[in-house]
Amino acid sequence: MPPALPDSPRVVVLAGGLSHERDVSIRSGRRVADALRTAGVDVSVHDVDADLVPALTETRPDLVWPLLHGASGEDGSVRDVLALLDLRSVGTGPRASRIAWSKPIAKTTVTRAGIATPDFVTLPQSLFRELGANRILDAVVGKLGLPLVVKPSRGGSALGVTLVHSADDLPRAMVACFAYSDTALIEQAVIGTEVAVSVVELDGEPVALPGVEVVTDGPYDYDARYNPGRTEYFSPARLAPELAERAAEVAVAAHQVLGLRHLSRTDLIVDEQGRPWFLEVNVAPGMTETSLFPQAAEAGGYDLPTLYRRVVEGALGD
Repeated sequence: MPPALPDSPRVVVLAGGLSHERDVSIRSGRRVADALRTAGVDVSVHDVDADLVPALTETRPDLVWPLLHGASGEDGSVRDVLALLDLRSVGTGPRASRIAWSKPIAKTTVTRAGIATPDFVTLPQSLFRELGANRILDAVVGKLGLPLVVKPSRGGSALGVTLVHSADDLPRAMVACFAYSDTALIEQAVIGTEVAVSVVELDGEPVALPGVEVVTDGPYDYDARYNPGRTEYFSPARLAPELAERAAEVAVAAHQVLGLRHLSRTDLIVDEQGRPWFLEVNVAPGMTETSLFPQAAEAGGYDLPTLYRRVVEGALGD
């Protein structure tokens, strides 16, 4: 039999870190911690700093919930440290995190499982210096066409992401991308409805929450994601029931194929023919007041404190 769960589990939420998404992580951590307290969980919040390992070693919490966005938080490294300390944690393990964190690897993995994803190339900054940027970019446009999306091969919160309609704008998009990563992913832009489908494991089974449709007055960039006013959300997404079900199936399939655990969020585009296209997956979805996972949970009729406690209980029961 599995070990009995404590009535009031001691949980440490990790929030902050040193990535470009530090502020978002702090906001996510605070909101989840407040919800867990409401649900009767003994919770504290800790930054990722030199005091973290001694604090975890001394207190030995029942569970650690990393709410870290960006490098180290989502690339599996912090989770490796937690495993070295023999501490249970919420979320995907380190190896699968590394696969999901790399957009090209994640896209290649889901493609092998039959999930559609836009055609793409991955190019390091060093290659542009060696071969000449203009020649490479001309070849990219010739092969993939326009419009294109340029994004860092690793990273989140749409930092360094640009939608390119003209070849003349492609060099500027590459500069913006290389400010956040030394490798760019350039993919065909699929025109359609942008939908985020979150997945949460309940009683050991992955369940898709209602999709959240994202509509912005411009690019869905960092400002549009985290500052209210520029983006309109529809949850459930305004999709026909069969399309909503199809998107949910893709998100659950991606969660399983990539070996994710406890919770995730898959970003999709549903094209005019009703086909969902996988863009990327997030192993540590944002939990801020404008984030998509909490919106989806509420649209599905879940009480957030109760749902987050169920996530904690599921992680403790693994």
